[in-house]
Amino acid sequence: MRSAIAVRNVTKTYADGSATVSALRGVDLEVAAGEMVMLAGPSGSGKTTLLSIMGCILKASSGSILIGGQEVGDLSESALPQVRLQNIGFVFQGFNLFPTLTAGENVELMLDLKGVKRAQARKRALELLEQVGLGPKFAAFPSDLSGGQKQRVAIARALAGDPRIILADEPTASLDWQSGCTVLEMLRTLAHECGRAVVIVTHDPRVLEFGDRIIHIEDGLVVDRLEGMRVPAGVLAGKASSSSRYLVQ
Repeated sequence: MRSAIAVRNVTKTYADGSATVSALRGVDLEVAAGEMVMLAGPSGSGKTTLLSIMGCILKASSGSILIGGQEVGDLSESALPQVRLQNIGFVFQGFNLFPTLTAGENVELMLDLKGVKRAQARKRALELLEQVGLGPKFAAFPSDLSGGQKQRVAIARALAGDPRIILADEPTASLDWQSGCTVLEMLRTLAHECGRAVVIVTHDPRVLEFGDRIIHIEDGLVVDRLEGMRVPAGVLAGKASSSSRYLVQ
């Protein structure tokens, strides 16, 4: 499989008064299109820092970051928003939906940033919400949605830019387990059937079983790399979820 994103010998240090703190210490990681990789490790291990660097939110102190084989780590801060817009979709623990916008408008916002005309953006937003099983919720506000529904709107929004890479930071932490399984199955479908590279930061050991690979990080270093369990869709959700039918075009 072709590489979608790679970090090579990446370090990140922060100044703490006269001292420096090393968050990452020479990390190497490559994620291919079509696979779902889990980043695991204790709190403060550096996994969210690594995800932020992969997403061009933070700049590494040193090392190389390649997206689709192109170096982006040495780009200026002003150039990074365009890299994110063109290549990366984000899914966050707290959903990050705008409370005064409807589900459809939250998705349309990403399309507006891409320069899509309003009528076309509205049509595409509805299509994306239908893909995640929320077409009837197009006009609903976040306050009227369950946690699982909010996260599915967030996934639809992440897909609006047609990204090759999806980065998710604790996407199930605010959800009950069955809703979390639905979200994980959607993300896995995006990887395996839609060819996206999906990277998930998690502290929940149950989530790891959904990944193709598990990268364990401690003290800013990769300490273990494991093949995932490839759990069949629906098994951990008590076979209650049918989310795998969504997102496939």
